[in-house]
This record gives sequence, structure tokens and C-alpha cells, in this order.
Amino acid sequence: MIGADLGVFAQLGGLFVAAFGAATIFPFQSEIVFVGLQLGGTAPLVWLIVAASIGNTLGAVVNYGLGIWIEHYRDRRWFPFNGGQMARAERWYARWGVWTLLLCWAPLGDAFTVIAGVMRTPPWLFLVLVSIAKTGRYIVLAWLTAQAAT
Repeated sequence: MIGADLGVFAQLGGLFVAAFGAATIFPFQSEIVFVGLQLGGTAPLVWLIVAASIGNTLGAVVNYGLGIWIEHYRDRRWFPFNGGQMARAERWYARWGVWTLLLCWAPLGDAFTVIAGVMRTPPWLFLVLVSIAKTGRYIVLAWLTAQAAT
């Protein structure tokens, strides 16, 4: 019994790591791991969604931190945007751009999480929107997998 519990824990840990990596700038694919574990049926589906969602959200937090860090270099010559461009982008982002975080689950959506850091999105708002997007993604993936398996 303990071996089975450790096996499930290892599977959930592996999924967490894959989901974390997939949300960062590294080329990971957590969907393959998620679907494989769901079809294997050894771990409860709700725990798969929880592990993947938390890992993916925390990976996005790393991107957010990267955005905050790189923003400190905005006055450097190599920084890709000048002050006027940044001011315009900040005004647009403050009004509309924060909602792009709901698309952070999509391909190239991780760039939105870096931009959120650069634009100093309030951390609580960042976490709420990213958590909704990332969790929703795994719920939909679980549903689609279940539909395809029947």
C-alpha cells in the first residue's frame, strides 16, 4: 500500500515539475504527461489538475519575476524599447493588457506573464488571472481526454 502511495506521489511530483517547466521559458510539454497520467488512472483526476495547475502557476510566477528583474534595465541602451514606447505600452496595458493573462495558457502565452512583470501588474491580480487560466486549461484538457477515451 505504501509503495502505491509513493508511486502516485512520484507521478504527481513529475507532473508538477513538467507543468512548472512548461510555464517558464523552457520547452516542456505538460499536456503529454497530464494526459498519460489521466489515461493511466493511477492518480485521482482532481489531484492531477491540482498538481498541474499549481506547478504551471508557479512557473508563471518565475516569468513574472523575470519581467520585474529585466524592467530594472529599461534605461540601458540595449533595452529594446525607449521611454516613450514604454509609457504608451504601460497606459495600454493598464487599461486592456492585464486581461491578456487569461490567455497565458495558450502557445506563446508565457510571454504575457513576463510582460505582466515588466508592467508591474499587482501580484494579487496576476495570481488570480493566471490561476484561473492555468486551472481552466487543465480542466478542459481533462474533459477532452475523458471524451476522447470513451
